[in-house]
Amino acid sequence: MEGGQAFLSAIGHVVLIYMAVVLAFYTFLLVVAFIHLRRTRRLDDWEPYEELLDASYAKPISILVPAYNEEAGIVGSVRSLLAIEYPEYEVIVINDGSTDKTLKRLIDHFHLKPVYRVIRRQLAAKEIKAVYQSPDYPHLFVLDKENGGKADALNAGINAARYPYICSIDGDSVLERRAFLKVMKPMLESDGEVIASGGTVRIANGCRIERGEIVKVGLSRRPLVIMQTIEYLRAFLLGRLGLSRHNLLLIVSGAFGVFFKPWVIEAGGYTDTAGEDMELVVRLHRLAREKNEEKKIIYIPDPVCWTEAPETYGDLRRQRRRWHRGLLESLWMHRSMLFNPKYGSIGLLSLPYFWFIELLGPIVELMGYIVVVFSLFLGNLYVEFALLLLTVSVLYGSLLSAAAVLLEEWTERKFPSISDLVKLFFFALTETFWYRPLTAWWRCEGVIDAVRRKKQWGSIKRKGVSV
Repeated sequence: MEGGQAFLSAIGHVVLIYMAVVLAFYTFLLVVAFIHLRRTRRLDDWEPYEELLDASYAKPISILVPAYNEEAGIVGSVRSLLAIEYPEYEVIVINDGSTDKTLKRLIDHFHLKPVYRVIRRQLAAKEIKAVYQSPDYPHLFVLDKENGGKADALNAGINAARYPYICSIDGDSVLERRAFLKVMKPMLESDGEVIASGGTVRIANGCRIERGEIVKVGLSRRPLVIMQTIEYLRAFLLGRLGLSRHNLLLIVSGAFGVFFKPWVIEAGGYTDTAGEDMELVVRLHRLAREKNEEKKIIYIPDPVCWTEAPETYGDLRRQRRRWHRGLLESLWMHRSMLFNPKYGSIGLLSLPYFWFIELLGPIVELMGYIVVVFSLFLGNLYVEFALLLLTVSVLYGSLLSAAAVLLEEWTERKFPSISDLVKLFFFALTETFWYRPLTAWWRCEGVIDAVRRKKQWGSIKRKGVSV
């Protein structure tokens, strides 16, 4: 019995020290994000981007939309892309062997016609069965191909892309009209130094979206979706902004990311992993270091892409298991970079962060919850320790999330309703007591899936976010 208590105490102290270190790190990122947003929030919202509307200055973009069974939201997503403010671009939807009415909805709504298009096969991808073009929107193309997965669909889109910059957009996403002007500005001004740029992804559930455009920003009534909204705010405003400021970013969201195409092709395109977006970014960092070239991959907090979030526990569980499996797969593929001075700050700082905080974090968190539960039954001393551990957990989770909500309101003010902000703040304070334990367990399942080399993607039911 005493041995078990000693073991439990040792585990508890390890968890406590770990959470304190992580809390300090995230507090640092919060300060970095606060300073950066304070500097930029007073900038004019339109004037700095007006010059990008000049086609002679802007660079054309190929927007790639991989779609597999996205009939519920694909038309709204394409509509939002056709309405963006940018001088020259093309939209390439890749129908990756959908078994629903995704292709039919596209053909019917945009009056698509079969066309001949020369496609240069620079990256391996499944066969393209047909190419369609819209007579109403000549810059809209649809590739109908055999199913090969998201990475394969993106590689097919890259082969078909005519322009030097490519952007990957999820088939259930809706972009704000000026998003491309904002996300492209640092790439165009960097003279080739920035090779990838990503924007913020927000939850569309609860918003009013008509014909592919945001009409009113709102908040879902479902607690599970509200928690995801808070989680996205924390992940983008605190995590990615802080890492991006020091060129340590390893993730450009697959829902909204722009890349310089020659570098993507040289890196080998997308690979068949559950986290193909992160794996490509790590490979780009690796390629830049091996070529001894100073390149940056950045995050821009203002450009916003709205995406549909899972509304059921089953769908969210499948998503989080897949995300964490993809994280482990990407890190394991590039494990030789870890603590390798050859790769500079990526190998010495960024990869250790993703290994020991992002990957192992849920495992340590879960151990902490287990220690708290058992400590409550082991006497006064252990009750005090359990309360201390719980306090750190609340600071680690709930208060950081609440800080992200306040930072969001102070800078972006996307939620006009006071009641929505009150809900966000309230649910942020409850996160430690129900949402984080759930997601920690699901992410641990993702680690188990990766160790077992489980490749199942796991489908999520979509309702569509646009009418």
